[in-house]
Amino acid sequence: MSDTSYKVITIAGATGLLGFNVANAFLSNDSYKIKILRKKPESENKNANLLASKGAEVIYVDYNDNNDLVKALKGTDVIVSAINGTELVTSQRALLNAAKVVGVKRFIPSEFGTDIKEITGEVHPFLKPKIEFFQELEKSGIEYTIIITGVFYDYLGILGFDHKNKKATFYADGNTKIVATSLPDIGKFTVESLKLPEARNGTIRVAGSALTLNELLKKYEEITSTKWEVSNDFTVRQRYKNNTVPVPTLLEDFVAYLTVNLDIKNLHSDKFSFIPQPITEGISILVKN
Repeated sequence: MSDTSYKVITIAGATGLLGFNVANAFLSNDSYKIKILRKKPESENKNANLLASKGAEVIYVDYNDNNDLVKALKGTDVIVSAINGTELVTSQRALLNAAKVVGVKRFIPSEFGTDIKEITGEVHPFLKPKIEFFQELEKSGIEYTIIITGVFYDYLGILGFDHKNKKATFYADGNTKIVATSLPDIGKFTVESLKLPEARNGTIRVAGSALTLNELLKKYEEITSTKWEVSNDFTVRQRYKNNTVPVPTLLEDFVAYLTVNLDIKNLHSDKFSFIPQPITEGISILVKN
């Protein structure tokens, strides 16, 4: 049973890696009408066609035209944003402004990563746009839900796990805990979050896995039947800050930052109706592909 007050779900960024899985999860629930927003001009897209074949209404919009967005969002109860990249703030802000006009009941922003509300000290430049938007969302008067999932299984490689070459690079101590979740499960968590009372103007923290770097390495070695070569690089952040050779890129600096900020506490996973995909299955799929 869904929350009967929510009938129309509009998803922005539904053809991307995350958004496609979120849209699929909603389309698997017959309780909702699903609209997906795509940027004008119209263009052919395999994922959009697949979602449309499952019953989604595809609407092309100009995010710079408030009237266009208002028209597209009319009747929407919940907006789920899976927008990323350079348009994270501008497009979400445009959605929020239009949402206020049409009376959207809840806004789920593009977070789905580390717990930005619990980070103490320095905020990485990659996370500042998300924090800026969340502050605007809090002041908007629209209900919101922040969904925290840790790293996607598909992105475990960026944390230093190179399954092709059977090598691992640790950017933090091997006992550092990493929370991770599969993309299909993130979609399911998003759908079911609409039923949870604590999700109203709250943060929902979920996980498919919560293992240390050493434990993840062991899983990779078991699945590949190979002893991996392991190296440590604990100076990435310092080298980036001091411009010391070899100077890391901003992305490499973010990965090192992210690694020590993925030990997400106070999980709500046990409040959901399904058992998440085990990390072993997620790694097996990555290795096979």
